[in-house]
Amino acid sequence: MSILEMKVPSPGESITEVEIATWLVKDGDYVEKDQPIAEVDSDKATLELPAEQSGVITLKAEEGEVVQVGQVVCLIDMDAAKPAGGSAPAAEAPKHEEAPKAAEPAKAEAPKPAPVAAQSYATGTPSPAAKKILDEKGIEASQVSGSGRDGRISKTDAELAAKPAMGGSSLSATGARSTTTTKLSVLRRKIAQRLVSVKNETAMLTTFNEVDMSEIFRLRKQYKDEFAQKHGVGLGFMSFFTKAVTRALQMYPDVNASIDGDFKINYDFCDISIAVSGPKGLMVPVLRNAENMSFSSVEANIKDLAIKVRDGKITVDEMTGGTFTITNGGTFGSMLSTPIINPPQSAILGMHNIIQRPVAVDGQVVIRPMMYVAMSYDHRIIDGKESVGFLVAVKEGIDNPVEILLGGDERKGLGL
Repeated sequence: MSILEMKVPSPGESITEVEIATWLVKDGDYVEKDQPIAEVDSDKATLELPAEQSGVITLKAEEGEVVQVGQVVCLIDMDAAKPAGGSAPAAEAPKHEEAPKAAEPAKAEAPKPAPVAAQSYATGTPSPAAKKILDEKGIEASQVSGSGRDGRISKTDAELAAKPAMGGSSLSATGARSTTTTKLSVLRRKIAQRLVSVKNETAMLTTFNEVDMSEIFRLRKQYKDEFAQKHGVGLGFMSFFTKAVTRALQMYPDVNASIDGDFKINYDFCDISIAVSGPKGLMVPVLRNAENMSFSSVEANIKDLAIKVRDGKITVDEMTGGTFTITNGGTFGSMLSTPIINPPQSAILGMHNIIQRPVAVDGQVVIRPMMYVAMSYDHRIIDGKESVGFLVAVKEGIDNPVEILLGGDERKGLGL
C-alpha cells in the first residue's frame, strides 16, 4: 500500500505555523491531484492546500487546529481505486405503520383560578418602615411588588428589594439573549498583535488636510470611456492618489523610510501597500516600484490584487514589503479617521468620503467635492515639517492633477 504523508508547506519566510481554517473535503473522500483540499490561515494570508497525489484521503488535523510547518495533516492512499461516478440510490426506507393513537384521557376539570388580590388604595403603597428603607436604598416604590395585604409593600419587601443595574429594568428580560463565541483566526490574532505593538512602540501622530476633487471628477467624466476602451480598466481615484503619494515620497525621502533599532533605513523605491478589505479581514498587497507605473498600470495592478484578496488567492510574497500604505475608509462612509501605521513602515495616508461642501474660492463661496485626508506617521524619524510638507504635496497633486501629475498634457499623461 502506497501512503503519501502530506505535510504543511512553508507559506513564506518567518512563518512557522498555520491554522487549518477549513477542510474542503471529508475524511475518506477520493481526491484528485492538485485539487484544493483545505484552506489554511497564516499570520499574513489565507492559502489553499492542494492534494499532492490522487487517492483516498485521511484527515489528521481538525478545523481550527494550529499546526507547525512540516507537520503531517493528512494521508493519501494512492492505491485506492477511484469510485465509479455517481452514487447509488439509497434504498427506500421501509414504511412503518402508524401506531394507533392512544385513547385520549378524560379531560380533568380545570382548577379554579386563585382569587386575585383586591385592588385598593393600599396596593403598591409602602408601610412607613418600608418607605424609610426604600428611601435609604434610593428605590422607587413603583419598582417593588408588595406582598402584604391588598398588595401593600411590607418592611420585608423593602429589605429584599434591590436597585436595578444602570440601564437595566426591574422587569425580567423577555427577548433572545444568546451569545456566540468563536476563535479568532491566526490572521486576525496577528493583526491584533501588530496594531497593539504599533500603539505601544511608535511615537504615532496624525496630521490632517483637505483636497478638492473637482479636477479629478472632471478628468474621470471626460476620459473614463476612452480610458477603459484603450486600457481595459476603469480610471479610478486610487491611481491619482498613488501617483500623488509617490511624487511626495520622492520630495520627502524620510517619509519613505523605516526604523531598525538605532538605524534609519531609507528606500530609493516606492512600494505602495494598498489596504483592501477581504473576507478574512484587511489585507495590504503591494504595488512594487509604483513610482514607475503609469495610471493604467496602477489601476490594472490594484484590480488584480483586489480580486486575489476577494477570492483568497493572494500570496505571501504579494503581501510582503511595502514602504508606505494608502487606506481608503471613504468606501465605507468614513468622514475622518486616524489610520494606524503598518509596521515596519513609518507612515500611512488615509482617504475618506467625498462630500459636496461650501468652500471659499477667490473670495466667492462655491460648492466643491471635498475630501479630508489624514497622515499618521512615526515621530521618531519623521518630523512635523516633513509630515506636513508631505501631505501638502499630496494635496497639490490632487487639487491640480493636470499640471503636477500628468505633466501638463492630460491626454498624454493618461496614456490616450
